[in-house]
Amino acid sequence: METRTLTRPLGWCARGGLVLAVLWWPLRLPAATLAEMLKDPEINPKRFASHFEDFAYEYHREIQAPEVFLTYKRGDCDDYAVLADRVLKPKGFGTRLIQVKLAGQIDHAVCYVNESRAYLDYNNRAVFFTLARSGASLRSIASKVADSLEANWTSAFEFEFIGGKKELVATVVKTAPPESDPRPGQKAGNAVKVDF
Repeated sequence: METRTLTRPLGWCARGGLVLAVLWWPLRLPAATLAEMLKDPEINPKRFASHFEDFAYEYHREIQAPEVFLTYKRGDCDDYAVLADRVLKPKGFGTRLIQVKLAGQIDHAVCYVNESRAYLDYNNRAVFFTLARSGASLRSIASKVADSLEANWTSAFEFEFIGGKKELVATVVKTAPPESDPRPGQKAGNAVKVDF
């Protein structure tokens, strides 16, 4: 006796369900290259952040080259903040790199965007609110960052990333009187290069 297998084409319902599943599949932006981000005429802080939703956290002592960070989709807050500054500043955004020293924890870096009155935080890369609202002062940013991490901050500094090194622009110590804080974006008299 011969056994025959009957095959039927998918019915309309099955094909329709398959089409809907494909159409509703979450769309993720692929990691863009640095050149693509720099050429993007519509880049803004929110659009920048949308490229990092599926990136993983991986601590590095040194700040990674943008191409390495973007290719491997792995990095830390320094990589993200420095790249945000590099991409957004040439597009006319007033960006400031801020590093917050936290008691008993590793430091945390963010990129503050003056026009948004908020900062880009690598910890928020996969949430709807990719920008965290904050006042512009170093003290305000440090307090907001520490609160988001349920930590205490000890000091915060603004820096520029030049020639592979961080150059301190301004520093705030939590225990110092707020009246002694530098104005937002105000540079200190002597820039100091640090290697951390």
